[in-house]
Amino acid sequence: MQGDGRLIPVTSVQTDERTEALVLDVLRSGQLAQGEWVQRFEEMFAEAHNVDHAVAVNNGTTALVAALRALDIGPGDEVITSPFTFVATLNAILEVGATVRFVDIGRDFNMDVSLLGQSINTRTRLLLPVHLYGLMTDMDALTELANSKNLQIIEDAAQAVGATQNDRYAGSFGVGCFSLYATKNISTGEGGMITSNDGEVAERLRLLRNQGMKTRYQYEVVGHNYRMTNVAAAIGIPQMEKLDEINSKRQTNAKYLIQGLDGIPGLDLPGLPDLGRTHVYHQFTVRVTSEANCSRDEFVESLANRGVGSGIYYPKVVFDYECYEGLIDAELSDVPEATAAASEVVSLPVHPHLSLEEVEKIVSVIREVMAE
Repeated sequence: MQGDGRLIPVTSVQTDERTEALVLDVLRSGQLAQGEWVQRFEEMFAEAHNVDHAVAVNNGTTALVAALRALDIGPGDEVITSPFTFVATLNAILEVGATVRFVDIGRDFNMDVSLLGQSINTRTRLLLPVHLYGLMTDMDALTELANSKNLQIIEDAAQAVGATQNDRYAGSFGVGCFSLYATKNISTGEGGMITSNDGEVAERLRLLRNQGMKTRYQYEVVGHNYRMTNVAAAIGIPQMEKLDEINSKRQTNAKYLIQGLDGIPGLDLPGLPDLGRTHVYHQFTVRVTSEANCSRDEFVESLANRGVGSGIYYPKVVFDYECYEGLIDAELSDVPEATAAASEVVSLPVHPHLSLEEVEKIVSVIREVMAE
């Protein structure tokens, strides 16, 4: 099956008339900076994740930095996180001056909590799990361990808006950090959100995002400008109104892909979540293993030639770049599962704007490619 010139994209950004109208309301109001639309967006986000507080910021990276600062994580402190993540996770830890340690992942692409205990030492202050691709880390087990060791938790929930484990939402186990980048399940173009059930932490976050000001020119802490605009919030509000619908469509598409692609040699599927978790499929990520009749790169090229887009998230473990040399203790970063995953993963289209015809085409094209 050759392509017809049209590529099914791995992501698709679309807006509706309600979004356009709400953005126009903001523009006409003249109140473009942080204001009542941001507050409404925060309230909706907190309600959707069953937390007491949600604090909007200008992107997911600053959400992580602000959260680390709000918990007083800095030089001398060790933070344990996943080696298989976007660089924002690592960059935020380094920005506050903390030492980063990595724990390898399991087959679900998330931190293997069973390995955590052996990495904790007297300098460990914080566990920072990454809920990759829309599936949460086993937060029940991680929280139990954190409580037993008196450790704090920040959840990198950038890709997990609306995900749950045993009816508890991502961002409700510790301080949650979400990205609202253009391609996320909920998007404001650029934006982030921080969730917490701790009123003191939430108040500190509000100070940090606003140059440390409690009221105008009343500075309480050394802060920064992490504020979200009303324009960005107006883009996000209509999507929050449809969060369940958006995630349900992704789950439906993923279920079809799992059923349609089952049994192909050399193609490992994400499968169905366990441990009481729900998957919101920010990405539908497969692994092209050594048993396949083609390499990962050949697979990606063949899909593109037949009109199916894909993405590789991520091609290396997060610290395996020259710019991090000397900043990471590589001897403490033996992560074979993450390294293997980085060489095999491919994400396929699963976004809610796919038609049934497009999902069927994805399945038929992949079956054709893997049979060659």
